[in-house]
Formats: sequence, structure tokens, C-alpha cells
Amino acid sequence: MNLLDDLRWRGLVFQATDETALQEAFARGTSAYIGFDPTGKSLHVGSLLQMVNLLRLARSGQRAIAIVGGGTGLIGDPSGKSAERKLMTQAEVAANVELLRSQLAGFFERAGAQVEIIDNSEWLSGLQLVPFLRDIGKHFSVNAMVQRDSVRTRLAERDQGISYTEFSYMLLQSYDFLELYRRHGCEGQVGGSDQWGNIVSGLDLIDRLARKHEGATAAWGLTVPLLTTKAGHKFGKTESGTIWLDATLTSPYQLYQFWVNTDDADVDRYLRFFTFLAHSDIEALMARHAEAPHLRVAQKALAAEVLKLIHPDALLAVQAATAVLFGGNPLDATPEALEVVRGEVTTVDVSRAEPLLHALVGEGRLFASNGEARRAVQAGAVSVSGAKVTDVAQPVAPGHWLHGRYALLRHGRKSWALALARD
Repeated sequence: MNLLDDLRWRGLVFQATDETALQEAFARGTSAYIGFDPTGKSLHVGSLLQMVNLLRLARSGQRAIAIVGGGTGLIGDPSGKSAERKLMTQAEVAANVELLRSQLAGFFERAGAQVEIIDNSEWLSGLQLVPFLRDIGKHFSVNAMVQRDSVRTRLAERDQGISYTEFSYMLLQSYDFLELYRRHGCEGQVGGSDQWGNIVSGLDLIDRLARKHEGATAAWGLTVPLLTTKAGHKFGKTESGTIWLDATLTSPYQLYQFWVNTDDADVDRYLRFFTFLAHSDIEALMARHAEAPHLRVAQKALAAEVLKLIHPDALLAVQAATAVLFGGNPLDATPEALEVVRGEVTTVDVSRAEPLLHALVGEGRLFASNGEARRAVQAGAVSVSGAKVTDVAQPVAPGHWLHGRYALLRHGRKSWALALARD
């Protein structure tokens, strides 16, 4: 199947400059870029869709280019922002660029894909204002610029407005496209639907300044839908904050749970957007899901496919830890799974001889007082490594130390702690 047909089936085509020409370009082989803003020390799940789209380009035989905005990151894209961004220092942007470059390189390397990673400060950092205004700025109509959603919305907010700095962002992004076309032979740009105006401006600039001779390759643009939940909430934001792709900021277990908790109304769309599963496999998963939604078969498949892309080495241990914490037999837990659990629940160091009560009661532990712990035990609501507790005055039984070191403490259905034997 042609890449464009696959993207259509997945619901990933929002706007395209010329779908017939784009179909032909993908068939013969083309080149395209997607930009990533270095606004943080890590990419997040909101960035993942474009990472996966770039990977689709590479896997289909296209030349794929990732732009890390070391130049534009000093300005800030006003698209989708209701207020002015806080400007970062050059040092902060440069540090983030290197972190994102490394993260992107690892992502594509794990996927076995060839992707070029370029910092747009390569051409933006040396720009001089007067030549830029003379050679580039004269091709932009302010009348048209103020009609762009990213600008018009901000102009309507009297208390916020938009600075000349952010107002100029579209010139820089358009100039990016021009320079990529000139320097690197890049024909296309892919972005979220909020980037359509910037993409079209770049195409116009290329037509004016770069396609000097008849027969020069035409540039093209494609946007994908902006990602929100079916409920209209911003994708990737939870009560605990942003879901990052860096394991030190969001653990592989937490990333897996984020996808497992996908709403039933969203899971079909997310399987199409974020995975490389075949059309027939996705349809079969959704059929199984419809028969027994409570089993979350589709969500678990989605979570597994995403972890294969981001943290493949952690997948089996994360799945095993999930099984333990959601109804599985603790005796089946591997040391790797228990190490994952260790990072997610309260951990208590105890000697093998001290009473279980010491492990259960205390600040941050399962119970705040001895009386509370004893009442829960009497109600049959406390277990150690799957076995109901009857006497908190006794130490953890030798047979309840998993792999000789871990004991899983549980109160009710969802409250956990992990005891580690102090040797």
C-alpha cells in the first residue's frame, strides 16, 4: 500500500497541498522534514505522533529529516499558545537541543531507520536583520499574517497580545523550509494541523526564491490532525503532569500505564496513529475489545507497541509488574518485575526477624497507626506476597520472601508496599 493510502486509513491526513502529486512523490521516493521544539529536556507523548510519522516516512523508503529548532527555539512558536512564551537563554536552548538530538537518534536507531537530524541554528544563527528583511520579509504580507489563527487569536486577547518576536516566527519557519530545500534537497514538510499556515508560507517562499528553472521539483506540505482525547482534553497531560519519553522523568511503567488507561473511545484511533500494526491486526484487536472491553486487550496491545518503540528492554518486566499489581500471583513475579514495582510503590527496609507491624506502620507506609493496621488484618484486608496476614507480631515468613529478598505488602485492592530484607 502506498504511504499516503496508509496515512489516510489511519486518519493521519488532515490537509495536503496536492494529494495526487503527493501520491506520485511517495511512489518515486521523496524527502520530508518534521520539526521538534527544544522547549524541554525531553520529548513527551505529544511529540510521539510526529516521531512515529517521521519513522513511517523512513520505513516507506522516503528520506526523513528531523529538525531540532536550536534557532527557532530562541523565539518560540505562538501556535496553540494563549500567552507569550517565556524566552529561554541560548545556553538552555543549546543544552536541550543536544538532549533531544540524542533522544531522537536513539529512537530511530532502535527502529533501524535512517533519519537525518539537523539543528536549524545552522542557518538561522548567522542571519543579519537587514538582509533578512530585504530578501525574505518583503515576500510576506502583514495582512495575511494577521489572519493566521496563531496571530488572530492572540490579537483578540487584549491582555496578552503578541510580541513582534513571536509574530516573526512564521518567517523563520518558512525560511527553514527554504533553506532545507536549497541546502539539503528537502521537498516536503509534515506537521500538525496548526502548522498549515507556516507550511504554506514556506511553499510560497520556495516558489518565489528557489524554483528558478522550469522542471525544478515542487515542494509539498502535509498536516496531520492535532491530537486530543475524544473528550476534548489535551493529549499527554494527566493529573500528575506531562508524560515524558525520558525514563528518568516518566518511568517505563508509568508510560505503559498511561496507554493502558486509554479511554475506550480513543483506543482505535491511537492504535492507528501510534503503532505499525497491520490494518487487519488493528481491526481484529478492536473486534476482540468490543466483545470484552473490561479486559482492555486493545489498550494493552497499544501500550506494548509504544514501549517497543521507546523502552523495548523494559517491556517484559513492566508487563510482569503490571500483572503482579493488578491481580496476578506474586509468586510468579521475576526479580526484574519486582525491581519495576520497587520504583513505583513505597519501599521499606526490614530485617527478617522484626515484626511485620514495623513494615506496615509509619509515615508513607500502608498504615498510619498500629491500631489501623490490626483492624485491617482482622478484616482480612492485608496480605504478604499473596498470603493473608493473621498475626502482625510475627516476622515475614521465610516462604513469603520472593527470590529471598522481596515481600509484597498489600492492603485492599490497590495499596501496595515492597519490603526489602535487610541482610
